[in-house]
Amino acid sequence: MSLVQDTAKAAVDTFNQAAQQPLPAAATENMSLIDMMIKGGWIMIPILLLFFIGLVIFFERYLTIRRAAKYDNSLMSQVKANVLSGNLDSALAVCRSSNSALGRMLQKGLLRVGRPIKDIEGAIENVGKLEVAKLEKNINILGIIAGIAPMLGFVGTIFGVIKIFHDVELAGGIDIASVSGGLYVKMVSSASGLAVGILAYLGYHILNMMVERLILRMETDAVEFIDLLDEPGR
Repeated sequence: MSLVQDTAKAAVDTFNQAAQQPLPAAATENMSLIDMMIKGGWIMIPILLLFFIGLVIFFERYLTIRRAAKYDNSLMSQVKANVLSGNLDSALAVCRSSNSALGRMLQKGLLRVGRPIKDIEGAIENVGKLEVAKLEKNINILGIIAGIAPMLGFVGTIFGVIKIFHDVELAGGIDIASVSGGLYVKMVSSASGLAVGILAYLGYHILNMMVERLILRMETDAVEFIDLLDEPGR
């Protein structure tokens, strides 16, 4: 029994000594976000570049669409009142002063008054297409970023894995710590690429939804304007 007790006591002492020893520096090291991104490798440069490009495009388009979406409730009522009274010049002046997509569409329609309704409708539709094209400018770039960024991240990880196994071959043996640590660092590029891709994907669809809502409102007002011109007696 004495031998068993001595063995048990020695095991407990060994465990206590190991627990009291400080952890290795590698385990206690706190890696900052910047350090982690740097260790992601050269592939992080194009990923970060795509991130900043996407950020600039999103906020620029967002502010532009928001400005275009500001609705002037008095525009249609003023145009309608002037058209019904036969004062087309005043209606044109109202459209010019509004400096909005709808105002430019109605202005083109007013300039075609006297022609067949189909011609007026076609002119308004053409201006509407141009206005929509202006709003959608560069939005597709966000869709491209959403597809490219994750692929760049995977490319960075693959290159990192290739380098790790190349180092293992040169060393003539496998060091689990170095392999797992190197792979962990290289996965940073994949995570970064996926994050940028997800953000670009969300931004792309948010802007498209804003444009679609604006298009619907413009089409509704254009139809109301056409119906106004097509009323009997006009």
